[in-house]
Amino acid sequence: MTAASSQPTKAKVFDRALISISAVVVLGTFMSILDTTIVNVAINTLSKDFNTSLATIQWVSTGYMLALATVIPLTGWAADRFGTKRLYMISIGLFLAGSALSGLAWSAESLIGFRILQGLGGGMIMPAGMTILSQAAGPQRMGRVMGIVGVPMLMGPIIGPILGGWLVDDISWRWIFYVNIPIGAVALVAASKLLPRDAPAAHQRLDWLGLLLLSPGLAAFVYGLAETSSSGGIGAPQAFVPMVAGALLIATFIFHAARHAWPLIDVKLFRNRTMSAASTTTFAFAAAMFGAMFMLPLYYQVVRGQSALDAGLLLAPQGVGAALMMPVAGKLTDDIGPGKVVLGGLGLLLLGMLGFTQVGAHTSFWFLGSSQFLMGLGMGATMMPAMSAAYQTLQHDQLARATTALNIIQRVGGSIGTATLSVVLTHQLSSRLPGGSEGGLAAAQSVPAAARDRVAPDIAEAFGHTFWWSAAIIALAVIPALLLPRHKPAAPEAGEAPSAAETQVLVEA
Repeated sequence: MTAASSQPTKAKVFDRALISISAVVVLGTFMSILDTTIVNVAINTLSKDFNTSLATIQWVSTGYMLALATVIPLTGWAADRFGTKRLYMISIGLFLAGSALSGLAWSAESLIGFRILQGLGGGMIMPAGMTILSQAAGPQRMGRVMGIVGVPMLMGPIIGPILGGWLVDDISWRWIFYVNIPIGAVALVAASKLLPRDAPAAHQRLDWLGLLLLSPGLAAFVYGLAETSSSGGIGAPQAFVPMVAGALLIATFIFHAARHAWPLIDVKLFRNRTMSAASTTTFAFAAAMFGAMFMLPLYYQVVRGQSALDAGLLLAPQGVGAALMMPVAGKLTDDIGPGKVVLGGLGLLLLGMLGFTQVGAHTSFWFLGSSQFLMGLGMGATMMPAMSAAYQTLQHDQLARATTALNIIQRVGGSIGTATLSVVLTHQLSSRLPGGSEGGLAAAQSVPAAARDRVAPDIAEAFGHTFWWSAAIIALAVIPALLLPRHKPAAPEAGEAPSAAETQVLVEA
């Protein structure tokens, strides 16, 4: 009896079906996240090859972001309507088509268009994958599963610049898109064979009014954020007008969704205290970390004179820290609750970020690497445990919409953080460099080699001041994190998320 009764307990921790599902989701999400960062190092090369301005070629990244922001709100409805497995495979297929066409692009305009197609698929890969995982794992195993699956999510932004720098320097920029094809092909085959069938919830209708409010609202808001650096700040009409219009559309959507029977995003989920606390923590985390990850390679390139490939390699300690911490944090989340884990992670993040507030023109790379390692540990103990906290308190039929909401919050938070730190850095450089008021970062990048040693301390001081903003955002994230559960999640009851094996039985029944 003892041996027999122990087997179900082991199956509850990690069974073969859950391992297979996790592997499939890792392939797709890693591919989509890798592509988000791998393109950034090729922007200057693309500008030269297509003989176009930097302002135009930046839409290769901005158009992709706009496509992501536009399509993510559809994911929850599409998962309910068509089933998560089918949605996941369609998303990967769209992403692969966009990748292949981007590699074949013959002009800046064609590349921008193909990147938008790629973004329409990429925007649904992660939320669909997270929905599949959350339904398969159930609340008791969610922390540990997210801890393992989250490693590639945090490694993607580290590997992307390294791989992109190597491909651009030694092979061709076209391969930053072609590299997705073998990964995506394997992910498609694996999804077809390994993911369990799921039954669509065909009775739910698409919230067309909500779609017409939220998707354009998010797109306008992200567009305004993208224009803040190039147009002179948030107060410039090119940035301010679309941001205000986007914010009004989003506010109108919230008012509409609170009264709609089947809203695109169920805003009633945020009446759950844990869901609200997890969402706010995720937003602040994304703002601080996406902004910092935008700043770090720039510091290495602009202040220290490193190449794109070397700058990517110098980011490796952060990825190592995240990879080491995430499985540990996942297990702790299941054993003691997410609240304590997230607070510890934010403490490590803050400590590492404070190191970068002290950067100079000749700061030791060992010191910088140690600070990044601490940041990586903090990232591993913050992002996925915070999201797991939300999943552990929701019902099975709420998971798809909750995943969509959390993904939107994370991406919008990251966009706001990146735009804010970009504006702050531009202002700091403008006040320290001769002629900086005309170019900000561009002025710093164009400093002649002969004068670089003289102005490098001033440029480094501008970066250090800007990192204080990231540190302040992390400190603010502690407030909502105090509301996260600090106890082991309860066993699932009737109506809650089933395990992977239970999901298969329910579907085939």
